[in-house]
Amino acid sequence: MAEIVRMPKLSDTMTEGTVAEWHKKVGDTVKSGELLAEIETDKATMEFESYQDGVLLHIGVNKGQSAPVDSILAVFGKQGEDISAILSGGNAPVPAVAPVTEVKPEPQSIPVATNAAKPIADGRVKASPLAKRLASDKGIDLNEIHGSGDGGRIVRRDIEQYSPSARSATTVSVGQESYHEEQVSQMRKTIARRLSESLFSAPHFYLTMEIDMDNAIAARKAINEKSESKISFNDMVIKSAAAALKRHPKVNASWREQVIRYNEHVHIGVAVAVDEGLLVPVIRFADSKGLAQIGAEVKDLADKAKSKKLQPQDWEGNTFTISNLGMFGIEEFTAIINPPDACILAVGAIRQVPVIKNNEVVPGNMMKVTLSCDHRVVDGATGAAFLQTLKANLESPVLMLV
Repeated sequence: MAEIVRMPKLSDTMTEGTVAEWHKKVGDTVKSGELLAEIETDKATMEFESYQDGVLLHIGVNKGQSAPVDSILAVFGKQGEDISAILSGGNAPVPAVAPVTEVKPEPQSIPVATNAAKPIADGRVKASPLAKRLASDKGIDLNEIHGSGDGGRIVRRDIEQYSPSARSATTVSVGQESYHEEQVSQMRKTIARRLSESLFSAPHFYLTMEIDMDNAIAARKAINEKSESKISFNDMVIKSAAAALKRHPKVNASWREQVIRYNEHVHIGVAVAVDEGLLVPVIRFADSKGLAQIGAEVKDLADKAKSKKLQPQDWEGNTFTISNLGMFGIEEFTAIINPPDACILAVGAIRQVPVIKNNEVVPGNMMKVTLSCDHRVVDGATGAAFLQTLKANLESPVLMLV
């Protein structure tokens, strides 16, 4: 008897999924445990294995298309089995919007060097999962490679044999107007929805404090000279914030409509920028971990986020979030609270500026941090007290170890 395979719910916030790749085609015999498809969720692209044996009789969501959770993804059964009754009662997939490019050429043109990549009809590069991983590891742009597999699909040997080719000359118009549109990814849709809900439902207020980082710089230098594990300033901020949250549990909280939840554990979300948006993997029990362990976990989770290998347990359960743009030279900014947290800390760059110490103007290293607070949970004095402790921890790093 034919069986329906429905679009799975692969994350807690997933409402629809996009098929990034089919690894089987209609008519193929599939065994339980074999890779069936790759599905793009709001968090990552995840491999979806078949949980049954049978012949793939129908594909309900084509590559590049999106469909709601629980809609018909595929139908399995016996070869030649009539499935018309099943399909007539199922959910139709949401049609995909193909990338659109509009160009208004002008008559004058000149030769310009470009690096042409093989066009793909649906706007995606066709490559096997192994080829994608190898290309990512080697820093190779898949758009630069012509696949030797079926239908121009890029496979392992194409990555291994790839060498940068000379730029070819082609002709483009001068003074042309053009644009292109891309279908909104599941990740970007979720970011837009969650942050809009946060900004417009939680009454935000902001507290900014300047921190003298001279001692933190000296401490980091000493640690990195003696230890094989290198730590970053961001690792020090995470550790300092975790210690401060234990002293100020009213900041380590969340609004739950009928109650306010005060978390006794400290799980710090660390914002990581990826091509399609922002992911927030979580450092669990950060207050009980040393700087080296925090640094190793942050690096591992950031690598997973950028390669779309994060699993639900990697991004769930945050009680407080840190967003650091200091490495981009941003001196100060405000961040939107990451639900369900009551607060998020925005961290700016360390700047060399003149400061007054012992009644003398001397060079100093200052860093601004801004705490965004949900006023339903955290009052100004509570947020200020937290920042004072954070400041003390970073200005006297030994305190964060107590």
